[in-house]
Amino acid sequence: MTRPIELWYWPTPNGWKISIALEEMGLHYEMKPVNIGIGDQFKPEFQAISPNGRMPAIVDPDGPDGQPLSLFESGAILQYLGNKSGRFYPTDVRKRAEVDQWLFWQVSGLGPMAGQTHHFRQYAPALIKDQRQIAYGVRRYTDETHRLYGVMDRRLADREYLAGDYSIADMAAWPWILPEHQGQSLAEFPNLKAWMDRVGSRPAVIAGRAVGDHLRANLAASGKAAEEARKVLFGQRAKS
Repeated sequence: MTRPIELWYWPTPNGWKISIALEEMGLHYEMKPVNIGIGDQFKPEFQAISPNGRMPAIVDPDGPDGQPLSLFESGAILQYLGNKSGRFYPTDVRKRAEVDQWLFWQVSGLGPMAGQTHHFRQYAPALIKDQRQIAYGVRRYTDETHRLYGVMDRRLADREYLAGDYSIADMAAWPWILPEHQGQSLAEFPNLKAWMDRVGSRPAVIAGRAVGDHLRANLAASGKAAEEARKVLFGQRAKS
């Protein structure tokens, strides 16, 4: 019997990319929570898998040579899972190049910029008393996220998915479209909105997005527990 892939995970957009992919590809997996609010990402056993101290990461006990393989970085994981399953990652060179360019666009652009937008709009107000200090960050990243939404909207004007057929590029980008947290309105981006609905209605996407929902603490909330979680997450230190 095939041993399950270990998914080292917390329910965030980067984590959802991989839980969605595993569900879509029908790969057997076991979720191992990495609670980033209490510092699990700093534990030696996790950093042995993910040297950067970021989730998600995977351990495939049945790697390409029959030996365990550990992998961090969500884009690399998506490529590996696509190769392993033979699904959603084409073998044709031209088609694969289309997927790769949009996958790399997400991991280098959409994710970091939308993540900063989310940080400055959702978390920074609870961390910085003088709101004038965060105003530039809010404007800078909200505007850049708006631009990136526009890139996707134009791309999707004449196709259903980012790289033609549904692929790991869509799985990578979909979790990062969070307009309510990023100061955006999908009414401005009808093609993006249709894509969001199209991808979001897939049963495997629904299942993957729901993985670990019960685990997530609301770091934007008030209270001592949330304050301590923010110190761990944004102060980059383990909770003592």
